[in-house]
Amino acid sequence: METRLQIDQVEPKGFQSLFPIEKYLQQSELTSIHKELIKIRASQINKCAFCIDMHTKDALAQGENLQRILLLNAWEETELFTPEEKILLKVTAEITLISEKGLSDATYKKAVQLLGENYLAQAIMAIIAINAWNRLSVSTLKPIPA
Repeated sequence: METRLQIDQVEPKGFQSLFPIEKYLQQSELTSIHKELIKIRASQINKCAFCIDMHTKDALAQGENLQRILLLNAWEETELFTPEEKILLKVTAEITLISEKGLSDATYKKAVQLLGENYLAQAIMAIIAINAWNRLSVSTLKPIPA
């Protein structure tokens, strides 16, 4: 694979500017499993191998079930995810693919109903954060550690 710039070395201040949002998310009400499901699903959509690898391992360490991780690409076709998780995954997809049609009214309303405004707001911040990390990793071809 081609070697590209290491943004953390070339522009350390820019790279470091993403960490305050991570600190905020660590202190949020989002469960660790919800955070990892959001991170894995957005990373799958964005085809970020580095982040899929990292967050799959993190999810397993947090106690997530391997079967659910393996079926995450087909979450709509299984009953392994709760209604709250399914709406989080739908919100994740619609925001990650924002140029297609954005966060639909139906999805938004269902998310507020199931999660509440504060939890949804925190989920949106998590989705925004992982999309930033995905874009950094994909654009710089960050290699997966061996």
